[in-house]
Amino acid sequence: QVQLVEAGGGLVQAGDSLRLSCAASRTSVNYIMGWFRQAPGKEREFVAAIPWSGSITYYADSVKGRFSISRDNTKNTGYLQMNSLKREDTAIYYCAVRSSPTTYFQLRSSRSYDYWGQGTQVTVSS
Repeated sequence: QVQLVEAGGGLVQAGDSLRLSCAASRTSVNYIMGWFRQAPGKEREFVAAIPWSGSITYYADSVKGRFSISRDNTKNTGYLQMNSLKREDTAIYYCAVRSSPTTYFQLRSSRSYDYWGQGTQVTVSS
């Protein structure tokens, strides 16, 4: 089992920045950490992902150039830096961990992840 604890959500204005964190109880070089979000009335959607080893990162087109995913292996913690926030970024943000490598397409699917955090609310006002 892997426990994930998110932090960093809040209420901000359009154009502001936020950094979310996701502390994992344990990690492995095979893990993939993903961030997803779910707005009211909408399905959960992929935001970004990063393998726990290596430097490749993956983003949804809607956040590319504004969001940045990273990790700190020494702290077993992943981060999602969100800049130039827009109203449409308002959602509950979840971090998730997949415990084995997967394909480029599967890592964008919430069904591919084994463990989930409790979610943190991000609200962007205009």
